[in-house]
Amino acid sequence: MARADADLARRVWRAMSDLVLDHDRKLAVSDALGLSWARVQTLRRLPSEPLTMRELAQRLAADPPYVTLMVDDLEKRGLVQRLPHPEDRRAKLVRLTAAGRAAAARADAILDEPPAALHDVPAKDLAALLGVLEGLAPKAGTG
Repeated sequence: MARADADLARRVWRAMSDLVLDHDRKLAVSDALGLSWARVQTLRRLPSEPLTMRELAQRLAADPPYVTLMVDDLEKRGLVQRLPHPEDRRAKLVRLTAAGRAAAARADAILDEPPAALHDVPAKDLAALLGVLEGLAPKAGTG
């Protein structure tokens, strides 16, 4: 990459970072749900099928004892349910309750709302930006 291109890439990266960081929705989601961001992420990382506590810890890149504390709290709030594992008596499965699915959906709705300024960008420019960003995204199965 030529020096001018490298400088331009840095400016673009800074602008993208500033845009995302200035419109961080984590606090809004946490306030709306009355949950810490870590607990919101726990809800959002649980798929439609139950996961073992170990699998959930791996998805969250968190220590299993910490995940246990979060699941304890989410269970008390009625957002997740622990189930016995059908094949391993030592393992527990965790799944979202209806209330947990609703909370995860509400979090996603808040996080998906773009900054107001993005609504003023012409559709062709948004499509071009999306194409560039999708081209930069890691492909499935790659680092």
